[in-house]
Amino acid sequence: MYKVFVGDKPIILTTKVEQETNFKNYLLDTVNIGKVIKELNNSSLSEVRLIHKDQDKLLNKFLKKLPNVIAGGGKVFNDKGEVLFIYRNDKWDLPKGKAEKKETIEETSIREVEEETGVEGLKITKPLETTYHIFKRNGRHRIKITYWFEMKTSFDGTLFPQEKEGITKVEWLNEKQSEKALKNSYANIRALV
Repeated sequence: MYKVFVGDKPIILTTKVEQETNFKNYLLDTVNIGKVIKELNNSSLSEVRLIHKDQDKLLNKFLKKLPNVIAGGGKVFNDKGEVLFIYRNDKWDLPKGKAEKKETIEETSIREVEEETGVEGLKITKPLETTYHIFKRNGRHRIKITYWFEMKTSFDGTLFPQEKEGITKVEWLNEKQSEKALKNSYANIRALV
């Protein structure tokens, strides 16, 4: 099963057909993805489920429905165990960004964290879950596929929000502060943190 977020509502990719309650079922092969996005945005449905019989083909078949944007990001810990957050578009988020040509996804993730926050000395400690969300750019829907990595750093210098990317704050947050920030974040970020 996979979750692809439209705002905070998921499109669930699954092989199971269940009785509809606060969600709708559609067949993945024949679904009009534009209508599904509109329905999620403009109704009280809590989710939509797209069904396909082959578990191994679920994600690839779905990803062919819209243009894909590949991104990398980091859940960064400092020596005090605090997590690095950015504040953009009135929401708390983790630093991430689009991959550039000839760059590995690990290189993308480190570069984006550095550019968006000013943090240096990053080391990847392990890969995290990949997230999927649909966004609209220039009137077209796209799927952002973000590969996340847990990272560590001993950096204790000044944090610099990348203002040209709309980032207004960068902060190290402890566990309690993180919990509060996640109340004003995105569903896929809450799942990661």
